[in-house]
Order: sequence, then structure tokens, then C-alpha cells
Amino acid sequence: MYDLTGFQRDLLYGVAGLEAPHGLAIKDELEEYYESEIHHGRLYPNLDTLVDKGLLDKGERDQRTNVYTVTRRGAREISARREWENQYID
Repeated sequence: MYDLTGFQRDLLYGVAGLEAPHGLAIKDELEEYYESEIHHGRLYPNLDTLVDKGLLDKGERDQRTNVYTVTRRGAREISARREWENQYID
């Protein structure tokens, strides 16, 4: 996870917290967190990067809608990050 941008890490956490989310649900979740608009040109290339790194799986709900799930590797990376953070924060 050390090689992810903060935005990519937030995407990974957002996908982990949602039930089989599609791109627009992820976009809505991050827009609420960031309190600003997330453009498609930023969202989807970063989701694709997480898929390429093996942290997310990308599937199809229908011909127009992709769904994303955290892989086992992604879950391990999230867990390792939380352990690292917890050593600094009670």
C-alpha cells in the first residue's frame, strides 16, 4: 500500500466499506468525504490502477455497470496499514 496515492488508498477503503459498489456509488461516497466533486477522469483510472495492482476485482453487474470488490491481497494491505497506523495512534 506504500506505493498508493492518498486518493487511491481512500478508494480502496471506500470500496471495502460498501457492499459490491459500482463506480457511481464509490464516487458518491468519496464526494461526501472530500466535500467536492470527483471527476470520472480521476475516479476510473485510479480504480483501474487498484485492479491492476491486484487490490480490487472488477466485475460486471450489467453491460454498463462495473462492480468492485476488495481482493484478499487488498484486505491484507488494509489490515497491515491499520496495524501500522495503530502503533502511532491509540
